[in-house]
Amino acid sequence: MTDLEIAHSVKPRSIIDIGHQLEIHAEELIPYGTNKAKVSLGLLDRLKGGRGGRYVLVTAITPTPLGEGKTTTSIGLAMGLTRLGHRTAVTLRQPSLGPVFGIKGGGTGGGHAQVIPMEDINLHLTGDAHAVAASHNLLSAFLDNHLFHGNSLSVDPARIMWPRALGVSDRALREITLGEETGKRRGQFVITEASEVMATLALAANHRDLRDRLGRILVGLKKSGAPLVAHDLGCIGSMAALLRDALLPNLVQTLEGTPAFVHTGPFGNIAHGNCSVLADAIALRCADFVVTEAGFGSDLGAEKFFNIKCRVSGFKPSVAVMVATLRALKLQGGGGVAKGGGPLPPSLTGPNQEALSKGFANLEQHIANVRAHGIPVVVAVNAFKDDPRAELDWIQDRSLEVGAADAAVSTHWADGGRGAEQLAAAVVRASDQRTNFAYLYELSWPIRKKIETIATKMYGAGGVKFEPEAERQMEMAETLGFGRLPVCMAKTPLSLSHDPALKGRPTGFTVPIKELRILAGAGFVTAVCSGIRLMPGLPKKPAGERIDLDPVSGEIVGLL
Repeated sequence: MTDLEIAHSVKPRSIIDIGHQLEIHAEELIPYGTNKAKVSLGLLDRLKGGRGGRYVLVTAITPTPLGEGKTTTSIGLAMGLTRLGHRTAVTLRQPSLGPVFGIKGGGTGGGHAQVIPMEDINLHLTGDAHAVAASHNLLSAFLDNHLFHGNSLSVDPARIMWPRALGVSDRALREITLGEETGKRRGQFVITEASEVMATLALAANHRDLRDRLGRILVGLKKSGAPLVAHDLGCIGSMAALLRDALLPNLVQTLEGTPAFVHTGPFGNIAHGNCSVLADAIALRCADFVVTEAGFGSDLGAEKFFNIKCRVSGFKPSVAVMVATLRALKLQGGGGVAKGGGPLPPSLTGPNQEALSKGFANLEQHIANVRAHGIPVVVAVNAFKDDPRAELDWIQDRSLEVGAADAAVSTHWADGGRGAEQLAAAVVRASDQRTNFAYLYELSWPIRKKIETIATKMYGAGGVKFEPEAERQMEMAETLGFGRLPVCMAKTPLSLSHDPALKGRPTGFTVPIKELRILAGAGFVTAVCSGIRLMPGLPKKPAGERIDLDPVSGEIVGLL
């Protein structure tokens, strides 16, 4: 059965019943049909000083074309914890239309570890991403309108930093020429998930905080060198109005009826890679365990979870789950070449202790990355049915030797929550341990030192090289008063380094930083490594070619 067929084989429970599991009242839900709903923020006031659930982060080793199953593990773990009798919720990012119609496909899990309604979540859900793009582009329109009507603020057109946003991948819009009427200048589009508005929405605490953050967005500079912020252009109220409903978390469910919040979608390689603070805040007040996923490996989404998201929310994680597969570790160890969806060589699917031993170094670095933040690690070996038992046991034993608090084999893709019960039990045990959560760097440090610390401690780099433009932008950021912001690194997810060709656990390399972007509304600065683009392109055979609408039933088909 395909993922879509499995999803359709389950009759969803009423969203009112799903809310009831978390003691969310019917009047606190804004239903979108019968199986999804927005959750009122008034719930936070009613449950002030609520349960204070244990916060479980799911992260992973360095991604490979085979996929490590981070989302399926998050969902499976939540279902496993539920089966053990714990009131549990899972919080996930909303999938992006770029990957859905591009290479990766959907982002709702797979097999018997999915959130549903699968097709709704993968496409529009409740329209949040469209609201983000509309709000973002409204600011773009107001800026160009201001230039057209005389530029009374003395905006310097050559130093405008605000792009436009689009919800699908389109490489032709990476660089554009704007405006006959306002004077030609270069511009660009970023994908919606890279928009500062998306990052801001994900980190906002309430409608007032959202509005204030939007007002602080740095649009560009005036001719005097002073900052031009979005508030200066008079459209913050309209931007916030477009985002009114988008700020409310979306409640859905897993295949087994475990509550799931799917809200906001910043990418893990070019944004902070985590779902909304509000989704977590509501879940933590309603559940004993909250399982949340951070994008890509621990060097990206998890590092940003710890040093950006947790700083904003004030929440402290209890344990982190590190997802790995034998196949991915063998790829990291040079055991073969694989493309997603294609046949795999026996060197990856069969016994290959040499490649596994070499590739384990990648997992070891990721375990160290989490432990550097004072959080216990549970290694989740996401197993396939033909994985050699001896190799599964070896991974568990070696993980304990290098510092993991526990390790478990999980078969959630094939067996749903039942297949994740051992992992769930390991997470419960690890969450009883004493934690010493700490940030990787101090906000008072210079931007340069923060970047160098992330690169050397999280990636294993020997150093960092700043291109002249990045040097200038760093100096400008600190001069304008943004030096105390945390850093969001934008780099390839395909390696611990900046170079996707460097597998395993590379060391001694130099990370090249080509530019620094100030995202004052979101509340961080983004250091962009060479080779990173904020607008993806479609592959030669996009996944969108498979997606269709059945002309008879009206059902969506072809989603993966």
